[in-house]
Amino acid sequence: MKHKRLDQVQIDEAVEQLHTVRDFLRWAASRFEEAGVFYGHGTDNAFDEAYALVIPALHLPFDLHPDYLNARLTMRERRAIVDWVQERVESRTPAAYLTHEAWFAGLRFYVDERVLVPRSPIAELITRHFEPWVEPDKVKRVLDLCCGSACIGIASAHYFPDAQIDATDISDDALAVAAINVERHDMQDQVRLVESDLFEELHAQKYDLIVCNPPYVDEEELAAMPDEFHAEPELGLAAGEDGLDLVIRILCDAAEHLNPQGVLVVEVGASAEALEGVFPDVGFTWVDFEHGGDGVFLLTADQVREYRAIFRTVREERSL
Repeated sequence: MKHKRLDQVQIDEAVEQLHTVRDFLRWAASRFEEAGVFYGHGTDNAFDEAYALVIPALHLPFDLHPDYLNARLTMRERRAIVDWVQERVESRTPAAYLTHEAWFAGLRFYVDERVLVPRSPIAELITRHFEPWVEPDKVKRVLDLCCGSACIGIASAHYFPDAQIDATDISDDALAVAAINVERHDMQDQVRLVESDLFEELHAQKYDLIVCNPPYVDEEELAAMPDEFHAEPELGLAAGEDGLDLVIRILCDAAEHLNPQGVLVVEVGASAEALEGVFPDVGFTWVDFEHGGDGVFLLTADQVREYRAIFRTVREERSL
């Protein structure tokens, strides 16, 4: 789709006539609203989107003191901001891919086009130590399945400092990004990266907590997504006609990798209704989030074992 471009007059006026951080935050927000960009990769409004671009362009922290908003910018800084705003508007590239920076569970992560932009509501569960469903001091092994940037695994390591974390993905590109984040957070001794198609390379490993944000977008939703989402790797989004191809496989095999008191946590987003339609007799616990988000379920190890025959019957019917 061809998108609205910033004309040269707008660009020249911004560089020449705007002076402060505040000026450029307002200008960027106006351009985003004028162009109709989509907010969905960590922000939900024009001003926050502008902040996510302008502040990194100036190499400043996000918890910036308000006095800095009146600071005057150099000509080079102005051009850097305008260049990013122009690319955001014209290419619909998510801001995180321009800045190579995304926040998750209070931690900063490196991201690029090889991984999805972190935005899962599971972050809230991590900061709450998954209470009341687990006893935090008993969590010693955690699996971040379909890890992408490894934001879930690294955040889990941060909030469960005594736990060992495995983070797996089928994509070697994603694991390359995950390795950058493991090193940046100095988690090499706590987080192990494994290239694996779901559980295949984990063999007999068992965990107290399996957390997964797998591909779960159905065909119809994928086709209708705004262009910003099509900048992300399709491997991390698409999951068959109803979005459940990977989730069903996970449900079938999770029992073999959960300790007796273990818990499985999976995000299925908009495919939640389809999941309940396929498994009407399964007692999924759907998480309520204080800070927004839905489509995340929990099952205990006992439940996963109880319903395993149902899960496997559906898998066989679908030849997954």
